[in-house]
Amino acid sequence: MGEPARAGPPGSAHASPIRSCAVPAAKAKQSAPLSRVPSPALVLGAIGSIQFGAAVAATLFERLGPAGTVFLRLAFGSVILLVVWRPRPREHGRRDLLLAAVFGLVLASMNLSFYEALHRVPLGIAVALEVVGPLAVAVAGSRHALDLLWVGLAVAGILALTNPGATHSLDGLGVALALLAGGFWGVYILLNARLGRRFSGGEGLALAMCVATLAVLPSGLVAGRGSLLTGEALALGAAIGLLSTAIPYSFEVEALRRIAPHVFGVLMSLEPCVAALAGLLVLGQHLVPRELVGIALVVVASVGASRGGLGKDAPVAV
Repeated sequence: MGEPARAGPPGSAHASPIRSCAVPAAKAKQSAPLSRVPSPALVLGAIGSIQFGAAVAATLFERLGPAGTVFLRLAFGSVILLVVWRPRPREHGRRDLLLAAVFGLVLASMNLSFYEALHRVPLGIAVALEVVGPLAVAVAGSRHALDLLWVGLAVAGILALTNPGATHSLDGLGVALALLAGGFWGVYILLNARLGRRFSGGEGLALAMCVATLAVLPSGLVAGRGSLLTGEALALGAAIGLLSTAIPYSFEVEALRRIAPHVFGVLMSLEPCVAALAGLLVLGQHLVPRELVGIALVVVASVGASRGGLGKDAPVAV
C-alpha cells in the first residue's frame, strides 16, 4: 500500500508495500529488544515508518519519477527479504511459483499506481482513498447490517475528498490511481491468504518481491535514466526500503504476538491521519478543512469495521 507498503484491512489479524508484504505472524522469530516495547507503540511505529517512508519516496519523484522510485523501493525491499527468509524455489511446484509470480505482479501494480497517485495528490488523501479497497473487501464478506453504516461513511469521506465543485480540487487522475491502488490492495489481501498456505514464513513474499522488482524494472530505468544509480538516489532508496519494509515488518510481527486483533485493526485505521502528518512535515502538504473531514470519515469507517470484527483472516502489511 502503497506505498504503498502497506497494512491489512480493518480488523486484520495479521499485518505489510507497502503496503507491501504479508508474513504470518506465528512463524516469525521473536525479537528480544522489541519484546519489551508495548504492542500499541510498535503498531504506531510501524504506521509512522511506512508513511514517512512514502513521504521520503515522494522527494525522489522530480529526479526519478514514480516508476524509478518504486523500482528502488522494491529492489532494496527484495534484498532485505531475501537475506531474512532465503527462499528455495526448487522446493516448490509450478503452481506455487505461479502464485508467487502473480502476487508479485499485484504488488508491482499496487505500488506503482499508489506512487503515481502520490505524485498528483497529497499523501494523506492518497492513503485515505487507497484504504477504501481493503475496507470494501472486509465489508463484502460481512452479513451485518451495521456495516452499511461504515460503507456510507467511507463513501461520504470520498465525496468530501473529491468534491469537484470545491475551490481546492484534486487531480482527477491522481484520485483514480489512488482508488486503483486500493483495488490492487484488495486483490493482494485475497491472494495473500493463499500464498501463506503454500509457503513457509515470508519465503513466498520474498519471491513475489523479486518478481515485482523485475516487473517495474523497464519503466523504472526509463523514468530514472542516469539519476537512478547516483549515490544520493541509492541512499534514499535504501532508506525507503528500510522504512517501508524492514522496520514495519519487525514491529508489526512482534506486536501481533501480543495484541488483540480488533485493537490492531483500530490502530491501523489511523494510517490516513499519520500519512497526512507525514505529508505536512516532510512535503509541506497543507490540507483544507473539507479534506481533513473526508480523511476523518474514512478513518471512522475503518475503525467501525475493525470494531465489528471484519477481516480477521487478512494479512499483515509490512
